Amino acid sequence: MTAEIPVPHPAPTHSVADDVLGILCGTMVVSVGLFLLRAGGVVTGGTAGLTLLLDYATPVPFGVLFLAINLPFFLLAIRSKGWGFVLRSALAIALVSALTSFHAITGIGALGDVTLTPFYAAIVGSVVAAVGVIILFRHGASMGGFNIVGLILQERFGWRAGYVMMVGDTLVVLAAFSIAGWPIVLASALGAVVMNVIIAFNHRPGRYVALPARLRG
Repeated sequence: MTAEIPVPHPAPTHSVADDVLGILCGTMVVSVGLFLLRAGGVVTGGTAGLTLLLDYATPVPFGVLFLAINLPFFLLAIRSKGWGFVLRSALAIALVSALTSFHAITGIGALGDVTLTPFYAAIVGSVVAAVGVIILFRHGASMGGFNIVGLILQERFGWRAGYVMMVGDTLVVLAAFSIAGWPIVLASALGAVVMNVIIAFNHRPGRYVALPARLRG
């Protein structure tokens, strides 16, 4: 049996500079993870995975799709998490959308046109993206979608956000059968499990309690 993690009272609070740097770092890391997933032709869970599916199947830019799919979840977050969380998350999603597209540009020092094997892309991309999501969580932001639902259920009922997200991610990965064969779906499923296990073990009740700037109480 593991001992309970002591929670300091009152919880420490980040400064504005802490949150700005945290969100910038988190979005950069997530965007690299999504770029690696796209380079392998695989998907991940959540709205990011759903966006990748539509990105492969339609000519609509990734950034536009990502923003549009997350709008309904922001409406849920306004009431449950407050405007501070929503604005931070909106900023994070906008930055990830822009950076993921930027990484694919050739000729200006970006990563450019890279092709990776599906299983390598799924594992490495998911690990990188998970680290970025954890950074965002710890600075009062998220990548929207299932991230928001997972955080709300964790705060209200103590369910680990990573496990909640895994349920929704499973549905998204299964939807990949509509555009790809079983090897891609299997790689995508492995990546989704890796990502959510990392989040579940590193972001759970009591593990990290510092509050974002100006969001006390």
